[in-house]
Order: sequence, then C-alpha cells, then structure tokens
Amino acid sequence: MIIFLLLLLGVAPEAANIPPFYTDKADLLYCLDAGGEVCRIETAETWACRRDHILQHMQQVMGPLPDVDRSVPPSYTVLETTEFPAYTRKTIRYEVEPGPSVSAFLFLPKGVQKRRPAMLCLHPTSPLGKRIVAGEGEKPNRNYAMELAERGYVALAPDYPGFGDDVEARKALYEQGYVSCTMKGIWNHIRGVDLLQSLPEVDPERLGCIGHSLGGHNALFAGVFDPRLRVLITSCGFTTFPKYMNGDLTGWTHDGYMPRIAEVYEKDPAKMPFDFTEVLGTLAPRAIFINAPLHDANFEVSGVRDAVNSARAVYALFGAEEQVLAVYPEAEHDFPDEARQAAYAFLDEQFKR
Repeated sequence: MIIFLLLLLGVAPEAANIPPFYTDKADLLYCLDAGGEVCRIETAETWACRRDHILQHMQQVMGPLPDVDRSVPPSYTVLETTEFPAYTRKTIRYEVEPGPSVSAFLFLPKGVQKRRPAMLCLHPTSPLGKRIVAGEGEKPNRNYAMELAERGYVALAPDYPGFGDDVEARKALYEQGYVSCTMKGIWNHIRGVDLLQSLPEVDPERLGCIGHSLGGHNALFAGVFDPRLRVLITSCGFTTFPKYMNGDLTGWTHDGYMPRIAEVYEKDPAKMPFDFTEVLGTLAPRAIFINAPLHDANFEVSGVRDAVNSARAVYALFGAEEQVLAVYPEAEHDFPDEARQAAYAFLDEQFKR
C-alpha cells in the first residue's frame, strides 16, 4: 500500500528498496543476497527467495499491487440476463476499488445441483472485448468462455481496460495513479476471483484462468499474483523478451500494457527486471497448460520452449514436472480446436470432474 500511495503522490518506485538485478533469467535455481552473492536453490523452500524477488521486479515495471482490504467480495449489478440452452449469461458490472468498475459476463450452467469449478476467462485483443470469448466473434477458436459454460463450468469473462464496454477505463486508470494497464488488469482479475469465490454456485477451491493472446499473458500475470488460481491455461501468450520481435519490446510499451518498459528500461530486454522464464517459474507447483503454435508471428516459439525448460527446473523442486503441459500445434497465432480440447481435458483432470 505504501508504494501505491507513493506513486499516487508522484514518487518513483526507485525510491523504495528493490532486490538485486538478475542478469541470467534463464537459470532460476539461484538467488542473490543483499550483497549480490549467489546462493544456489536446491529445495522448494529456498525457491521462495527468488520468487519474492521476481514479484518485486514485476512490480517495478507494472507498478505495485494495490494493498486494499479484500475481506468483502466486490458488489456487482446485473444489467441483463440472457438464456442459452446450457447456461444463463448475466451481463454485470463489479466494483474493484481502487479504480473503475468492470463490465463482465457471468456464465452460470443450468441444472447444477452442487458447487462447480469456476474459470476466469480473459479475452484476446479485440474491440469486442469479452464478447469474443462468449461466441460472438468471427473466430470460433476463441469461444472458450461459452464452451466451458457448456461443459458445466461457472465462468467470468471481464473486459480488459480499453475494450468492450470498458473503452474509457484505460484513461481513468492512469488518472487513478496506476503505473500500467497491466497492473489494473491484474487487480480487476483478482477481484473477479473474489467475486467467483463468493458465489453459491462455485467451489472456492477449484478455480482457474484461461486466455488467448492478450488474455494469454494476462492469465499468467493473474496467476502470479493470485495463488487461488490452481490451473492456468495460456494460448499464444508469451515468449522470452529477447526473442519477442527480435528484441524490440515496443509492442509491450503502449498504454494498454507497461509504459515503463520504454520510459525506464528503454525497450531493452537486457535491462528488463523480469522475463517470462521467471513468470512461469513463480507458478510452480500449480498446473499450467501452454498452447504455443509453431508459426506464431507474435510470440516466437523457441522463446516459449526456453521459458518452459527454465520453469521445469523449478517444478522439479516440487516434484511436479507433470503439472506443466505444453503443446506446439502446426498453426499460426491461434487456439486450434485440438489444442483447446486438450486444454479442457487437462482442466477436467486437474479438477477431477
């Protein structure tokens, strides 16, 4: 909370204590002490040091996670209710102070007599926002909120700031004091999980997150900061920063992402405090499914493999290597049906449906 207030007052995060910089982000099995000395990580317990540093480094770039009382779930208003054969879809707005409220679809399967697992469903880049994952876009391979609801999952599909019904939210979040749209998205998603946990239809112990492209990396970011998300499904969501567009990080720097990547780190992967090797590592030992097509022009596949290989070393500390499943279909920037069905099967197995 202190750092967040400092930012609201215009004080840069460099004024706060920050952890040492890690030049080698591919090797996750070492931690640097305050004097910069290398301490090798050999157990799940000692991994906590490096994980804590990663979370701090991510907040250097994204801004601090708000430290706000979350003991009460967010209030929400139902704006519209639409009936479908297998589920009811409610259009809602839920409160997420600090910052603007969020527009979302809430999918409630019909005929359910017991609490169900629930999924946070994050949409890709599109002016349609949440409608893309609800079956209203032109690409059927993005309909995962609708498909999960048809499979009996409760699903919450929020608009990311700047899309769908929240077009004006992006400007407002910077006026509120956020450093990045990414952190506002993380906060919105955490509060969305709070909402899901409060619903009588939801088993609060069986929660996950799924997303493609924009939603693919936001699913990972939500998982990093919210350990209640037991299963993460990411499609076309990342590659290592040095292999993103040949090291040109411009695409990550606009007001929909993390402007500090340009303002502070000069779009230079070598200067970045974190990378996706570390993002994946922080999720251990939770389950993660990765769809990384071989011909994705946005997220180069060898960088995905690099990140997965680095993260597996951390999962091995927990004896949980089988919790990471990556598929590499012959496709472009897409979530093909075969990969999507494999993701659903992985999800069902994790939740023992």
